[in-house]
Amino acid sequence: MRILFVSPRQCWPTNSGAKLREYYFAKALGGRGEVTLLYFGQRGSAPVTAKDLPFCRKVVAVPPPQLYTPGKIVRGMIGRWPLPVVNYTSPEMAAAIETELRGGEFDAIHIDYVNMASYAPMMRRWSKAPHFYNWHNIESELMYRFSENTASAGKKFYAAFTARRLARLERGLLSEAFGHVVCSERERAQLERIAPQAHIAAVENGVDTAFFADEGGSRERKRIVFVGTMAYHANMEAAVWFVREAWPEIRAAHPEWHLSLVGANPAPAVLALASEPGVEVTGTVDDVRPYYREAAAAIVPLKTGGGTRLKILEAFAAGVPVVSTTLGAEGLEVKPGEHLLIADLKEDWKRHLSVLAGNPAEWERLAAAGKELARTRYDWDILGEMLWRTYERWLSER
Repeated sequence: MRILFVSPRQCWPTNSGAKLREYYFAKALGGRGEVTLLYFGQRGSAPVTAKDLPFCRKVVAVPPPQLYTPGKIVRGMIGRWPLPVVNYTSPEMAAAIETELRGGEFDAIHIDYVNMASYAPMMRRWSKAPHFYNWHNIESELMYRFSENTASAGKKFYAAFTARRLARLERGLLSEAFGHVVCSERERAQLERIAPQAHIAAVENGVDTAFFADEGGSRERKRIVFVGTMAYHANMEAAVWFVREAWPEIRAAHPEWHLSLVGANPAPAVLALASEPGVEVTGTVDDVRPYYREAAAAIVPLKTGGGTRLKILEAFAAGVPVVSTTLGAEGLEVKPGEHLLIADLKEDWKRHLSVLAGNPAEWERLAAAGKELARTRYDWDILGEMLWRTYERWLSER
């Protein structure tokens, strides 16, 4: 199977959930077929090459587009494509796609994210290969949720307006493209209600369980960790809320604990949290595993967002109990009380974390259940095979 893999981002190093999903999808497809990867480079980072991604037959870096320029904002409001698509529309990427399609035959075109939808019409002109979209989220749902949770009137208007435009785009893509891969059964069912005739498969987010295998950890686990890209609005808002609202009481009850906000590109609002007692903002780290080894718990206090949280799967694989909001655990086949603890109210956080601190047997039980679930259901090797078989089946049906 020869696959053209088109992406809006540089997937290496894998320092975000979106990059991890893309990296392991490319690895799964490239390890079984031939993958040509076209991607937008990342400012300030060296281009990724086939040496970094040895499972790809060819890797082509395209200069990153300018985002949110005045012209793009106007086009995103009144033009054919909503702004999240206009942002990633560039003549350089169009030229690179045309070069590859005119220069060789492909059996399938994998489009990572609906953000790259503007290239689909030209792809159909140059190739008869079916298009398969990888949905990291249902983008319209993500925008609707943001509009409902933001306090800014301007952001609320923009998000609601863009959500409506994205919803129209998504309905069109479900009809036009041959196949769609989503992160959860919940999202699959939601999209099937919109387009019952569409080919939609749930290939969940995963984790490299061997990489995160617990190496014993610290005997005195005194760290609470929240892992995620700290420029992403959902993580940023969750970190600010937790530190301002829940952490003071938790810290008062457990003054020996430290909260580590671990993730790339912390926004100013997150950086400011480092002035609070017991709070550490790390920025980018070379390896997150040392933080898990010292962790009493991993927290996911999200109140908005979409998709499924790889941070939960990583904590499971590392043998660390997880406390999450219901939304944070959305889309994962987890049972509250068996695999993790759910905290939707401010007082839930102190109660659950105190139980984990004072009950070693409960800590071990949750850690073991999460680890087993990650190993048997969410390992990337299992999911990669599922993705490959899905593409094979769709091509045979076509």
